[in-house]
Amino acid sequence: MKSFKFIFMTALVAFSTITQVTYAEETTTEKIKVKAHDAKRAIRKSANRVEETICMKGDVKCASMKMKNRTLEAKDATVDGVKEIKNKID
Repeated sequence: MKSFKFIFMTALVAFSTITQVTYAEETTTEKIKVKAHDAKRAIRKSANRVEETICMKGDVKCASMKMKNRTLEAKDATVDGVKEIKNKID
């Protein structure tokens, strides 16, 4: 019975240590970087929308430009998301 308690307590301590290690808080500088990336993406997105609205090059070229803009916006959001996850893990 004593060995069971010892094993149980050891497992409990190990589990609580692992969960504390995997959850880390973002630092203030990382939070500022996240806000800066969000603002940069929002500005780029609104600039793309204005550019698409005033496009006069024809339907095919405007659609191509619109598709390119959406792809770049998705790429930026993905890269920033990965950086945020990395910051939370570190």
